[in-house]
Amino acid sequence: MNNFNFYSPTYFSFGKDTENETGAYVKRFGGHKVLIHYGGGSVVRSGVLDRVKASLEKEGISYVLLGGAQPNPRSGLVYKGIELCKKENADFVLAVGGGSVIDSAKAIAAGVLYDGDFWDFYCGKSIENALPIGTILTIAAAGSEGSPDSVITYEEGMLKRGASGDAIRPKFSILNPALTQTLSSYQTACGITDIIAHLYERYLTNTKDVEVTDRLLEALLLTMIHEGPRVIANPDDYEARANIMWAGMIGHNNACGVGRSQDWNSHNIEHELSAMYDCAHGAGLAVTMPAVFTYVMRHNVMRFAQVAVRVWGCQMDFEHPEVTAEAGIKALRNFLNSIGMPKNFEELGAKEEDIPKLVDVLCNGNGRTGTISGFVELNEEDCINIYRLMV
Repeated sequence: MNNFNFYSPTYFSFGKDTENETGAYVKRFGGHKVLIHYGGGSVVRSGVLDRVKASLEKEGISYVLLGGAQPNPRSGLVYKGIELCKKENADFVLAVGGGSVIDSAKAIAAGVLYDGDFWDFYCGKSIENALPIGTILTIAAAGSEGSPDSVITYEEGMLKRGASGDAIRPKFSILNPALTQTLSSYQTACGITDIIAHLYERYLTNTKDVEVTDRLLEALLLTMIHEGPRVIANPDDYEARANIMWAGMIGHNNACGVGRSQDWNSHNIEHELSAMYDCAHGAGLAVTMPAVFTYVMRHNVMRFAQVAVRVWGCQMDFEHPEVTAEAGIKALRNFLNSIGMPKNFEELGAKEEDIPKLVDVLCNGNGRTGTISGFVELNEEDCINIYRLMV
């Protein structure tokens, strides 16, 4: 196990009706005027936004609204939010929505206190300061409610890149599983897939002797395999949604990733798909992960065989461990397909003729120098081959 530092100060309020406590938490963490950031009309139609506003008003906290966040959040709205915060002297950013809204809110919070272009943070600059952030989660997926991470799509060139820093960890996050019961089966499945991807990205490590975090990741994967079909079959299953929501947070606040190298090549490769085609991130990951894993499997066959046996219940073939590893990847693919996720480029809406462009932006865009690194370092030819496995 590698040396590590771990800092995760977010205060979590979990359970039914917890959004009604929003005002008290904003006051507790020093907010006086709040930018409420949200997406489309779902939080309006469901009454969540009204309940949040009423809670703020009860505590005498003023607010200004900024809606319009969309999946694969865009830089244009971030710039708008930064200017609005400055104009209105907002001192707290409150995200009401899923990972896209939270990621956009984090970018706004960082940009308000920075003299330069917020995009500098998504080109590698460390985030040292940000306005305090709170979240009310409406979809279990990205884990951004407990993480120091944010992903934004820069509209000029459609570059989808990430930034990180403890300054953008939320001060508090309100997690009410009931708020996710209105999601479609497809949205729910995309969220489940994203959570599974976060677990695999940490599981694929080149660090030895990390049994504790291996076992934690395996337990969370088993939870998703158990609860995913339950909630797809019955969207109103509160207990299944509760387990998925908490697994999503634990899976991405990095408690399971400390002391070990991590992968993230599947995420990097998928980001180009969702940037170009505006597909759901989880749907893109469902197509990307099996292709990446098949391509890199022989780098460490036993790591793939281990997860195949411990999580997917495959029988270990000690003479031919690659057979076990392949069975585990097949089991993952079959599970994702069983909950309604796409299988290939065609079902995702991607085009084979776009592969050269996808690879060029992936490997060379935004200062990259021809490769992406993770469990395995991949060059342009590798990435072309991986995208072709998705066709």
